[in-house]
Amino acid sequence: MWLDNDIVRKDLEYAVSVPFIDWPSFAGKHFFITGGTGLIGSTIVNVLAYANRAYNLGLSLMLLVRDEKRARTIFSEQMKYCSLDFIEGNIESFPSIAPDFDYIIHGASQTASKAFAEQPVETINTAVLGTLGIFEFARKNPLEGFIYLSSMEVYGTPQDDRKIMEDNPAVLSLSSARSSYPASKCLAESIAVSYFAEYKVPAKVIRLTQTFGPGVRYSDQRVFAEFARCAIEGRNIVLATKGETCRSYLYTIDAATAILSILQGGKSGEAYNAANESTYCSVKAMAELVAGLGDDRINVVVDESKAAGRGFAPVLHMNLDTSKLKALGWYPSYDLETMFRNLMATMSDS
Repeated sequence: MWLDNDIVRKDLEYAVSVPFIDWPSFAGKHFFITGGTGLIGSTIVNVLAYANRAYNLGLSLMLLVRDEKRARTIFSEQMKYCSLDFIEGNIESFPSIAPDFDYIIHGASQTASKAFAEQPVETINTAVLGTLGIFEFARKNPLEGFIYLSSMEVYGTPQDDRKIMEDNPAVLSLSSARSSYPASKCLAESIAVSYFAEYKVPAKVIRLTQTFGPGVRYSDQRVFAEFARCAIEGRNIVLATKGETCRSYLYTIDAATAILSILQGGKSGEAYNAANESTYCSVKAMAELVAGLGDDRINVVVDESKAAGRGFAPVLHMNLDTSKLKALGWYPSYDLETMFRNLMATMSDS
């Protein structure tokens, strides 16, 4: 899905025209990206390739991927507009590569909630060993910028709607295997801050809320994808909980512009929340919104018997404050309804 899709093309045109990214300053730069075939990583690659096409920046991108053949298929069109190469390997055992990059975007991570509970050791290894490996590489390679893609889950389980600033403490239940994800994200952030403090690696952290938009596969098991599938197929939306968790969301293209904005203008050693604050709502309220976008006969049904073994996070209220990110000039683009309309129009298994 590239320039032949009207929604994707419009998003990319928006991204390369935002006033808070100084595109000319990226001219001639070399990026190293982990997690580049994931939802957010691939969106970043799309944006950088499109910016190169629009401004003739002379960008070059290197992606660490598990399957080079698959990656070349995914990015076959983008390779026509940008110097894009791949190294096959995994983040847990970082491969030997030449240290000649200007920027590193570290996005490799486990993202499936079910895996946090069922494969907690692998979840920890990816976050901790992978992050240590890439920072060891980074400290030997003078960089202009490094950004680590973290998660809102580092804040634990806030229980009210008060705004959450970047200095809010985390409260995690370490007796739960599912905490492998937020706990390892916290440690990875500490690694980033430590490598800046001791070795001056110019590391910044972005704490992303749940993010979706073009690029989500039809088979994706996350809750927003299930809601979209129900609306597309005319099925009732069945909640496995009461849907009391509240959080804000973020559109994929806004996540990409936030990452690049922080990479360019953020302060090293610091973290930035990233969300569209206007989308803050309960899971049930979001389900009702999506049901209204589908067939008139779609209802929202609660069936808590379906929760067993699903690896859901506890009920929480994740009301992120993004004023620190907005101080860099960044702002989000679409409301929640438009985000879902674009998601539903672009979901595919390609």
